[in-house]
Amino acid sequence: MIFNIRVYGILLNNHNQILLSNEFIKGKHYTKFPGGGLEFGEGIKDCLIREFKEETELDIQIVEHLYTTDFFQVSAFNPNHQIISIYYKVKVSEIFDIKKHIETINQKTQLEKDNNNAEVFKWIDLNNLSENDVSLPIDKIVVKLLKEFN
Repeated sequence: MIFNIRVYGILLNNHNQILLSNEFIKGKHYTKFPGGGLEFGEGIKDCLIREFKEETELDIQIVEHLYTTDFFQVSAFNPNHQIISIYYKVKVSEIFDIKKHIETINQKTQLEKDNNNAEVFKWIDLNNLSENDVSLPIDKIVVKLLKEFN
């Protein structure tokens, strides 16, 4: 068994909307929180900062730990991998209109990538967020937690 460490960020804008990522991975569409896999030699917070920068071009700061997987979860992509996901609340490092920034990133993504590889972001009002808005099982638990805290 191989452990696959994933790190995700929960970013809210000033309109109480949460950022989600629509991605096409290994032939299927997924909606998930921004983030990704830990690379060898990297710390988990450094991983999240790098992933957010790669995906959104945003510099973020880690605010607080929200959740770490506390049950056995097999990877959806490899049955020999156990997933451990770590979630942090994050904020952007600079004060600017992050909603407009994400719209710009989406426009660039549509121009640079074909539809099969596109990664597009969307904002969902936290009050309307449901488990059905995300694809991955651990993300669904995090949505429940977010709704409980809200």
